[in-house]
Amino acid sequence: MNTHSYLTREAKAFVKRRNGPDEVIRVVPDLLYKKAVQCYRLYTAFEENPDDLGCILFDGQGFWIYDGNLLSVAEQEQLADFIINYVERL
Repeated sequence: MNTHSYLTREAKAFVKRRNGPDEVIRVVPDLLYKKAVQCYRLYTAFEENPDDLGCILFDGQGFWIYDGNLLSVAEQEQLADFIINYVERL
């Protein structure tokens, strides 16, 4: 099995929305979700009671799937790309 390591701690991602204002999404690693190799929970970033936007699950080969119904395919792709290509700043 080829495991990947992407985002390792909470981060914020900017998402360009097609219908509506652009938004910052809080991406939180969650390794205990539904036996996925890696899972990232998605929330609105700057609200006291953030909206749960679902999650992105990765398998051992690096393929991902969105588990939720609030994000468009383009928004899902932006977040998956953010997670895969995330580089922590020193």
